[in-house]
Amino acid sequence: MTTQYREILRLASLGLSGRSIAGSVSCSRNTVSEVLARAAKKGLEWPLPLEVAEGDLRKLLFPEKEKEASSRTPDCEAIHRELAKSGVTMTLLWDEYCRKCREGGEIPYQYAQFCKIYRKYAAVSKATMHIERKPGERMEVDWAGKRMKIRDSVTGGERGAHLFVAVLPASQYAYVEAFPDMSMESWILGHTNAFAHFGGVPRMVVPDNLKTGVEKADWYSPVVNRTYHEMAEHYGTAIVPARVRHPKDYHQNHIIFNY
Repeated sequence: MTTQYREILRLASLGLSGRSIAGSVSCSRNTVSEVLARAAKKGLEWPLPLEVAEGDLRKLLFPEKEKEASSRTPDCEAIHRELAKSGVTMTLLWDEYCRKCREGGEIPYQYAQFCKIYRKYAAVSKATMHIERKPGERMEVDWAGKRMKIRDSVTGGERGAHLFVAVLPASQYAYVEAFPDMSMESWILGHTNAFAHFGGVPRMVVPDNLKTGVEKADWYSPVVNRTYHEMAEHYGTAIVPARVRHPKDYHQNHIIFNY
C-alpha cells in the first residue's frame, strides 16, 4: 500500500496522536514517526501547495526509496527462455543480470527479490507458457492403459499385449512398443529400443511408481530394482522414480538401490 504522506502531515497538523494517524492511513506508527521526523528536518509544514504530489514528497523525504525503485527490472520472458536450456539455473541468470546492471550503472535486485519477480511473472503467465522441460534431460516411461488384444489376421487367434511408452517431454517425441507381458525383460528391452529410436540416452529416466522397475513405491525413497539399476549404470543414466501419487514431481526424490 502506498504511504499517504500528505494525509499524515495534515492529520499531524490537527494534533492527532501517532497511533490515531497510523490507524487512519493504515500504516505503522513507526512509519508515521519517520515521515514526521523527516518532514521536520526538511521544514515541511501543513498546508502544502496542491501541486506537491505524493511522489514529490516521497522523493524529498525518502530519496533512498527512489533508488530502490530505479532498480533494473529483470526480463522475465528472457529468464523463462533461458531456464529451458540445459544447465541454466536462476543463480547463473541472476549473476548475469547483476553484471549487466553494473555495466549500465543500475542497481540490481537482490537474489530473493529477483526470484520473487520471476515467480510472480510465471504465476500470471502460466496459462500461456510451456512447461519447463530441458532437451535431453529426461525420458518419462510407463506401461500405458489396459491390456490390449491382438488378433492374428490369418489364424484369427488372439493374444494379449501391453504398451510400453517412452516420451521426451521437451519435444513430446514418443516411442511406443507392444509387448506380450510386463516382465522385467520386456521393460528393459523397451528402454533399450527407445534409446536406439531416439538416437541417444537422456540424463535421467523417470518411471511412474510401477512394480516392474520400482520394488518399493515409498513416498520419499523408492527402491529401484537391481536389474533396472544395472541397465541405467550400463547406459550412463539415472533412474529417478516419481513419488507415489505425484508422477510429475521427480526432482526431489532420493533413490535407494536394492542389493
